[in-house]
Amino acid sequence: MDKFWKKALAGLCAAAATLATLGAAHAAGETWPTRPITFVVPFTPGGITDNTSRVLAKIVGDKLGQPVVVDNRPGAGGSIGVEAASRQPPDGYTMIYGTQGTQAANLALYKNIRYDPVKDFVPVHAMSETPLILVVNPSRPFKTVPELIAYAKANPGKLNFGSAGPGTGTHLTAELFQVATGIKMTHVPYKGSSPALTDLMGGNLDLMFDYPVVVMPFVKAGKLKPLAVTGKTRLAIAPEIPSVSELGFPKAESTAWSAVFVPARTPPEIVKRLGDAIALAIADPEMQQVTEKFGSVPLKDLRDARLGEFVKSEMVRWREVVQESGARLE
Repeated sequence: MDKFWKKALAGLCAAAATLATLGAAHAAGETWPTRPITFVVPFTPGGITDNTSRVLAKIVGDKLGQPVVVDNRPGAGGSIGVEAASRQPPDGYTMIYGTQGTQAANLALYKNIRYDPVKDFVPVHAMSETPLILVVNPSRPFKTVPELIAYAKANPGKLNFGSAGPGTGTHLTAELFQVATGIKMTHVPYKGSSPALTDLMGGNLDLMFDYPVVVMPFVKAGKLKPLAVTGKTRLAIAPEIPSVSELGFPKAESTAWSAVFVPARTPPEIVKRLGDAIALAIADPEMQQVTEKFGSVPLKDLRDARLGEFVKSEMVRWREVVQESGARLE
């Protein structure tokens, strides 16, 4: 057989293999799912992350005709659970709850991240974004953001800020605030928001950034004083609190975002069906009610390639914040 026919035969074999793969993927997409889907949430049960993921899981499961079971796997700012999920078969039966920490900042924060936020995942659909509120102990001498910044600059490293743990939105938002305002504070990480807020109200901490649904009950009770919201605009549930932008610090804008990913090489037909189900879930009245309750904003149009590009931009952004703040962790 001469070279021409050998090349032609090789080309036909390659084309046949490609068609077979596409055919199998298409068939898998049509029949999927035939059993329960695991939704890996890399944070502890309770709180915004767990509550929103469980509501989403219920609705998506109803849309797809199979249960979606939440599997909490906390540790290392969410990296442990995300790494484990990335190693699962790319068959559509593992969903991954990703955040700006797990998919962007953790790569710069931790030395031994054993997954690639781009290569190891397929972006499916964003869920929501949530601004945080800067709250302080009412006994502190600063009552506004400019006063806090002036105090911090006069006393570098003296102010202690709490967080729900390294790599969480409550931690990263504070690091960004330091970089944006040119101040230096001391990070005190906790295992969850509750113990951190207890210490903040008890006077052992000076300030904290946390979610509206978490801090507003204490604000209304006079136990915490709010200074700013980290979103672009004021919150509808707390219109009296100014945004960091209107206070003159637009670079301190930050929202904690969440999105769904699946392991790399998951068939595109399955990714599309899952993305469509998530889009329907986000628009569902039950999900909208939960989203509004937490002061979050649904991300209805951020999916697939656009979500992938967004993740890449977030990786660059948070790498710069970590490098400038010196917040690298072991």
